[in-house]
Amino acid sequence: MITIALYITIAMVVLAAILNVYRLIKGPDAPDRVLALDTLYINAIALIILLGITLGTRLYLEAALLIAVMGFVGTVAMAKYLKRGSVIE
Repeated sequence: MITIALYITIAMVVLAAILNVYRLIKGPDAPDRVLALDTLYINAIALIILLGITLGTRLYLEAALLIAVMGFVGTVAMAKYLKRGSVIE
């Protein structure tokens, strides 16, 4: 039963990632694209965690934490760039 739920959840997260890529490409302006990229990071984290649960290993959880940190830093840098025009003052 749990494997069926995992496969259904993986399919739903992949669909969400595909829709995020669409929003990233067709976004009307830059803030929408930044939000789509941030949500894409979250979907990647979810996929990696689900893969780790499916395979029964903890190694993927560490990779998900690294992607979360990089996603946060990237989102902050893009928001700063959109607001001020430069990342480093």
